This record gives sequence, C-alpha cells and structure tokens, in this order.
Amino acid sequence: MKWGLTAAWVVLLVIVAFSSFYTVSETEQVLITQFGKPVSGVIGTPGLHVKTPFVQVVHRFDKRWLEYDGDPNEIPTKDKKYIWVDTYARWRISDPLRFYQAVGDEIGGQSRLDDIVDGQTRNAIASFDLIEAVRSTNRPFEITGELAGIGSEEAAGKIEHGRPEIEKIVLTKAAAITPQFGIELVDVRIKRLNYIESVQAKVFDRMTSERKRIAERSRSEGQGRAAEILGQKERDVKAASSAGYRSAQEIKGKADAQAAAIYARAYGRDPGFYEFVKSLETLSAATDKDTWLVLSTDAEVMKALKAAGGR
Repeated sequence: MKWGLTAAWVVLLVIVAFSSFYTVSETEQVLITQFGKPVSGVIGTPGLHVKTPFVQVVHRFDKRWLEYDGDPNEIPTKDKKYIWVDTYARWRISDPLRFYQAVGDEIGGQSRLDDIVDGQTRNAIASFDLIEAVRSTNRPFEITGELAGIGSEEAAGKIEHGRPEIEKIVLTKAAAITPQFGIELVDVRIKRLNYIESVQAKVFDRMTSERKRIAERSRSEGQGRAAEILGQKERDVKAASSAGYRSAQEIKGKADAQAAAIYARAYGRDPGFYEFVKSLETLSAATDKDTWLVLSTDAEVMKALKAAGGR
C-alpha cells in the first residue's frame, strides 16, 4: 500500500514537472495565457522556461517569415477584361500579443490575409488596363518569324505603370492594414494571370485563325514556287527538244545532201543503169505478187528494160 502511494506521488510529481517547464526554440516566440488571458510578455529567449502547471497555457508563434499563397480570383480590369489573378506574399508575426487577440493562430492569420491581400489586389487590378498588369517595362519586343503577327500588336502596347507598380500599390495599402492584427507584410507579388474560360476560348480561336492564315499563306507561296519550278522545267524540256529537233534536221539535211551527191555521181557515171534501177524500184513499189501489169511496148518502163536487156 505504501509503495503504491509512493508511486502515485512520483507520477504526480513527474506530471507537475512536465507541466511546469517548457522550451522555446530559436525560431519561436511564446505567449503565456491564464484562463484565456495573457499573463506575460512575449518570450523570445531560447531555452528552458517555467510556468504555472495546469493553469497557464503556452502559445507558440513562428518568428520566421511565412508564406502566403492566395487562391486565384476572377477580377475585371479597367478595360473590362475578366482575368484570374493569383497572388502570393511574405509576412511574419510582428506582435504576438495583438496577433493572438486578433486572429488567434497562423490559420486565422492566413484567413485575415486572404481578405486584405485579395481585396487590395482586386481594387488595384480594377484600376488599370490589362496590359498594365501583364507587362513590367516598355522593353521593345523582338518578334520574328511566321508567328510575328499573333497578338504581337496588343502585347507590345506601351504602358505607364506596369505590374511592379501595381504590386507596389497592393503592398503599400495592405501593409497599412495588417499591423492592427500583429502582422507585418513585407512583399506581395502577382504569381499568375490568365483569362477566364470564356475569354480563353475567344483568344484560342483568334490564335487558331491566325495560324491558319499563316499556313494558307505558306501553302500559297509553296504552290507559287512549285508552279514556277514546273514552268521552268517545261521551258527547259521545250528548249532541249527544240535543240534536238534542230540538230536532227541538220543531220538529216546533211545526209540527204550526201545521198543526193552520191546519186548524182552514180547517175553521171552510168545514166542508163540508174534509169534501170529506178524503173525496178517503181515497179516493185507499184505491184506485189498478186498484181497483173499490162504494159505497151512504148511504155517508159519497157524502154528501160529493153535498153538494159540490149546491154
């Protein structure tokens, strides 16, 4: 019985000891509350600390810069173009006591930043044209190639402020509100811009039409070039055929001239024999094996045959 009582006291002392001490790390700042009310200042010294067990509660807050990543919001620009705007920011808990009293914890702080940053982003975006939120500087565009015309004129428009100026406006106005919640806001950026779905469809249709126009132009240029090549080929073929025909005619003319010269020389040597041969060629061309030919003795052909027979 005595050992059991002793063990119970030991357990109780251990529980009390664990409830009486707490540690603070280098990345934390601590606030102690008793019955829901703060009873200490902000404790930021790392190490082991003491509190009243069971009554006082330790609330831990991060010292480091924290990330805020907002949800995309549909916002109209000054020129009535609806876009999705996605922002992010960097913040920290600058006053843990005020932070605890105003929002409670980091989840509450993130929720409060949703209201503040999103609201100021909506006001800023609605005060400027879309091109101001898209472009950062008036740096000249280097647009080359076949796709030079796709949205280049609109995208290359001149700006007066630009996205950094809009982000600065959002940060300035939001950072003026957050201190009342114990929050220090140090940076706000626009992470992403995009058209809403209905506008995206129109933009994609325009891009498709532009690309079809470029494709049609390229196709027409290709067809024109093909027709030019085919025309040149036909001209080359005709030129080659003409040159070949002229060469053939020249050769044929020379051959005919040589043949005529040979005939002339042969006729000059033996006119009778030439007449006889030509008579035979005439008879051969005019008759075949089934042809009957009746000639008088006065026919020129018979005279040639008789002359040849006399020889």
